[in-house]
Amino acid sequence: MTTEVVTKLRSDARDNRERILAVARAAFATRGLDVPIREIARRAEVGVATVYRHFRTKEALLTEAFAEQMASCSAIVEEGLSEGDPWSGFCLVIEHLMEVHALDRGFARAFTSQLPQAVDFTADRDRTLRLMLELVRRAKEAGSLREDFVLEDISLVLMANEGIRAESPKIRVAASRRFAALMIQSFQATPVPMPLPPAVRLPLSRH
Repeated sequence: MTTEVVTKLRSDARDNRERILAVARAAFATRGLDVPIREIARRAEVGVATVYRHFRTKEALLTEAFAEQMASCSAIVEEGLSEGDPWSGFCLVIEHLMEVHALDRGFARAFTSQLPQAVDFTADRDRTLRLMLELVRRAKEAGSLREDFVLEDISLVLMANEGIRAESPKIRVAASRRFAALMIQSFQATPVPMPLPPAVRLPLSRH
């Protein structure tokens, strides 16, 4: 086999891998984790065997696909910690987490430990949660965040945020921003009523 042919095969394999990951991320974002490998292969225009050649299990594919979300979680919390005012940083984190999650249903799973046990982000997730705990501590010490707030409250908010159903991503984000503003006011030690972002029309029931 010539060097040119080997290079071409390697290039094709790399392109297939990147396409599979891109398709998987999009599928997990819109439909959650239950998308079958066969569907991902079909969308990526490769065979099921090709998917398994690059990712031996679905958990291996999830690990790769969610690495980007995990990095985004860390970046958002680090940005919040860099704010001079702990409450402003806390609000920034809640707003950004909810906005990103409104566009990517898989994002909350990367942040709140809802991934399958075989998907191991222990070190990355633990670091992100430690940073979040530090931000929470600072906001409480500043007297801005209610004392009974716990990290599980963020999980509750993201779970509720996932229930938003809208006709388009733009409307979903707008609804999420209003919901974030409501939640932030409820987390404040001494709530100060502030104007909410504009309301959006949403269906009253799931279809």
